[in-house]
Amino acid sequence: MTTPNFANRTIWTADNIQILPGIDSECVDLVYLDPPFNSNRDYAAPIGSKAAGAAFKDTWTLSDLDVAAMGRLAESHTGIYSMIDAAGQIHGKGMMSYLVMMADRLVELHRILKPTGSLYLHCDPFASHYLKSLLDAIFGRYSFRSEVIWKRSGGKSDARRWGITTDRLLFYSKSEHYTWNQQYRPHDPEYVRKTYRYNDNDGRGPYTTMPIHASGVRTGESGETWNGYNPSVKGRHWATPVKGVMHKYIVENNLILDWPDAYPTVHQRLDALNIANLITSPPNKRSLPRLKTYLSASRGVAATDLVIDIRMASGNERTGYPTQKPLALLERIIKASSNEGDVVLDPFCGCATTCIAAEKLGRQWAGIDISPKAVDQVRYRMAQTNLDIGGRLLSVHTTAPSRSDGTKMPRRQIKHTLYGQQEGNCNGCREHFAFHFLEVDHVWPRSKGGPDTLENSQLLCRHCNSLKATGTMDDLAVKLSAWQRR
Repeated sequence: MTTPNFANRTIWTADNIQILPGIDSECVDLVYLDPPFNSNRDYAAPIGSKAAGAAFKDTWTLSDLDVAAMGRLAESHTGIYSMIDAAGQIHGKGMMSYLVMMADRLVELHRILKPTGSLYLHCDPFASHYLKSLLDAIFGRYSFRSEVIWKRSGGKSDARRWGITTDRLLFYSKSEHYTWNQQYRPHDPEYVRKTYRYNDNDGRGPYTTMPIHASGVRTGESGETWNGYNPSVKGRHWATPVKGVMHKYIVENNLILDWPDAYPTVHQRLDALNIANLITSPPNKRSLPRLKTYLSASRGVAATDLVIDIRMASGNERTGYPTQKPLALLERIIKASSNEGDVVLDPFCGCATTCIAAEKLGRQWAGIDISPKAVDQVRYRMAQTNLDIGGRLLSVHTTAPSRSDGTKMPRRQIKHTLYGQQEGNCNGCREHFAFHFLEVDHVWPRSKGGPDTLENSQLLCRHCNSLKATGTMDDLAVKLSAWQRR
């Protein structure tokens, strides 16, 4: 595991496949991505909205770059290749192109995750099963943790099918030793009304009761009579709260001084709880006392893989950005799968929801988005949520960082990155070429001291590369000019 080779609060405005290969391996704790869904739509934010100008393609056709990537996957990731090839045969070239795009990025995201790290991929029902198979091939099927179903909207009517109101979040970890913090949601008001029925009006609020004993007979003090109540008669023994939510509640509210260390025996702890008015004692000795458990001590209901309590972004939170996700959803994910100070990355950061949630929760973060509007969104939403970090603290880049982990980017990956950066054009004659007709060349020749780095690399067509030979780009310009005058 390494320290990230990028600053906290970094935004890259570029295609993420041009950035990810430059990030050091095993330096990110949590990845959340909400990529295009392969819905055959193009999205754009409405004019006049905070995100006006933001747009992305969600329609896919097989390109030369995809074909080249498939060849690379066939060489180095046979499982991924087989899965994408099968999906293409079943679903067509559009799905194949989409999965090639996703595979390139997910392989890189898996590489940069720490062994304790996790990844959440947000998707819809139309591609989720293909994406899960892809993630199984990359992470391993035993690294799958949950498929979280998010109910994003209320009931709606779709023509001749059940109304679609949910998205999926596929949750994978890099290893068995991943970060996990159980999250809770508030109790249902009706449950609270029926369960927390008692109140002593002493400022502690409503409470219910729970056993202060556990099953099984014990021969020691925990099985002996206390205050006239014998737990052994009921086949039970005394069990006082020396851990758990009520233990924490007693300590945090200082209800019993030096709890439980000052009370080494079971009966001493029972006496202390009784004096603090935390025990209910039934008049009938055939029943056993119970412990008062306060609503304010409850953490709520453990959050599950069905999220029904978080709705779509609305009101002031809404930016107009296409496919915006609610802040509460990202906060739950970040709290569950990272700790304060951890590094969170969103490679499709769009309207900056992940960045805002990470900042609020004391995490380091970075985002990548192909639209420069992402930078404006971060600054606007930081100010909107009273998290204005100031422009000087936001690091904005358009090129990948330099690897510091001693690993060079594979030459084929360099070619893919450069093809995206140059938009398929030769850096000499500026003509557009298919992927396989372009060759990697050094801008400043190695023979003249040029470094073997991405920054000193370019793509030239075969003709321009032959003309340049071991010369400089100035030499090539002269040769091209002479050749064009023929």
